[in-house]
Amino acid sequence: MRIALDAMGGDFAPEPNITGAIAALQADSALNVVLVGPQDQLESQIEASGYCGDRLSIVHASQVVGMEEKPTDAMRQKPDSSISVCWKLMAAREVDAVVSAGNTGAVVASGLKTRLFLKDVKRPGIAVTLPTLAGHAVLMDVGANPSARPSHLYQYAVMGEIYAREVLRVESPKIGLINIGSEDVKGNDLYRDTYRLLTESPLKDSFVGNVEGRGLYQGEADVLICEGFVGNVVLKVSEGMADFLMKEASKHIIGNLDVERDKAKQAFQDLGKRFRYHETGGAPLLGIDGICIICHGSSDAHSISNALRGSAMFKDRGINSQIAEHLAQKPVA
Repeated sequence: MRIALDAMGGDFAPEPNITGAIAALQADSALNVVLVGPQDQLESQIEASGYCGDRLSIVHASQVVGMEEKPTDAMRQKPDSSISVCWKLMAAREVDAVVSAGNTGAVVASGLKTRLFLKDVKRPGIAVTLPTLAGHAVLMDVGANPSARPSHLYQYAVMGEIYAREVLRVESPKIGLINIGSEDVKGNDLYRDTYRLLTESPLKDSFVGNVEGRGLYQGEADVLICEGFVGNVVLKVSEGMADFLMKEASKHIIGNLDVERDKAKQAFQDLGKRFRYHETGGAPLLGIDGICIICHGSSDAHSISNALRGSAMFKDRGINSQIAEHLAQKPVA
């Protein structure tokens, strides 16, 4: 499998990207990674790392999109950015996947510009995995499509259900619609219309209805659907709250222990891994005819390595072919 890695994406690029790529190559002999970015800079970084294998190559890109740049402006003003070149490589079928820890908006905008969608997909969406009391759940969309229509949310339910089954190994995923109340009349027109669509769709037996924000982490559903604005707010609040609670709990509990402090500290560290994006690597942009994994801007080498290896798993489990097959057999207007 050949993956284009945006070597210049992220807060600390390119060092963690190159280190993560090498770690992924060492862990999986079937991977080939193409680093996209300024050739001279990347060559010197690879030389400094000591890597001398033949499964790590470079494709030159002369421009870099900053983390704070407006995506639409960046795509117009920087056609040779590392993000754009990654997508061009996948559109030309020179790579199977794109992985980037760069400007999320620019990654999505560049992908939408290519129109590299699976057949019948109306708008791709970003899916993230969240821990719950029941295990894990898929939340979708978290930012790719803030102006969704009911048909978009229905397709997110289709894609999220397949992702939960194939990646999270949930045998029969339950689908919930994030809303401000559990009653079917709650929410604005988008959510009321989506509720009706889901209850009349082929997914009706898997649909458990509306899920309020407080039910998200209770495991009320395995797939949680919303439009990108709401999803992004939910995700960012969740990240901040998890970090706050872990720090406060660790400070107050471990600080008051007289014995076995090291064991308690290790327990908190193990628990914290359930909430760290480093462990999952990144979030897939589902609906793309190819594979796109979007990583957190502060991703370290461990996170990048996991994202690269996760791309291979995505391909091996045939997620895209299942999405295309489902949407082709059961179209929803």
